Amino acid sequence: MSADTGRVGTAGGSAPAAVTAQQSLGARLGGWVSGSAVRVFLIVVGLFWLVPTVGLLLASLRSPRDMAADGWWQVFTEPSQLTFGAYETLLENEDITGSLLNTAYITVPATVLVVVIGSLAGYAFAWMEFPGRDWWFLAVVGLLVVPVQVALIPIAELFGALGIFGSVTGVVLFHVGFGLPFAVFLLRNFFAEIPRELLEAARLDGAGELRLFVRVVMPLAGPAIAALGIFQFLWVWNDMLVALIFTDSGSQPITVALQTQVRQFGNNVDVLAPGAFISMVVPLVVFFAFQRQFVSGVMAGAVK
Repeated sequence: MSADTGRVGTAGGSAPAAVTAQQSLGARLGGWVSGSAVRVFLIVVGLFWLVPTVGLLLASLRSPRDMAADGWWQVFTEPSQLTFGAYETLLENEDITGSLLNTAYITVPATVLVVVIGSLAGYAFAWMEFPGRDWWFLAVVGLLVVPVQVALIPIAELFGALGIFGSVTGVVLFHVGFGLPFAVFLLRNFFAEIPRELLEAARLDGAGELRLFVRVVMPLAGPAIAALGIFQFLWVWNDMLVALIFTDSGSQPITVALQTQVRQFGNNVDVLAPGAFISMVVPLVVFFAFQRQFVSGVMAGAVK
């Protein structure tokens, strides 16, 4: 009697284990299939996203005669069409090469100044006590909704009175002024999440506000700084509206220079294609080089 009961108990106990094993195997297979489908979908989306960049690269490596005859995809059947002649022509065009330097002269200072000033202001709003701090921060946040187009004419008149209209300095100041509200808002919220105990411990060790900011806060703010720097770099590098209004022929960036080439020389493809590709590839390189820090900075504070 006891032996039969033992056999029944053993059989009854092994059945749920087998069902559980089958369910776990099915769940694993389902998860693998769904995960693979998501990966395949993302890869397809990424490839479609890169098609314009690849097409522009291949177009820049073809002669104007070949480009006028057929599309850039013909290089896959006729690789002999590829040549660096367009880039040699680009390097001989002083307007394009000068505009690339002007783009760097505008983008780098505008990015560095926004990061430095935004970091100092964000720390002050997060951890320093001064009269009207919350009201000042609300005013900064309110500046986020001010459209750039509203300020173009008044600031152009102001820069004209100051004698900096049409110069690189004027464009840099404009981008810094409109980039600071977002920088202060982003970094203030990031700095506010730093544990107060950490800052108090540093103060007890004799650290002043400047040393506390440099030695404690800034090393922790690397992801947020990287995210802000990438945002600001992309905005300034790809800007055309502000540069079109506030620059002249000697200070125009690559976006305005390419637009000028289109207007004056509509068939100047051997300059436009490589110039447009260089203008596109630089932001891509910056983004992919700092994408890990960018994601960490954007997600900072989302998960506690």
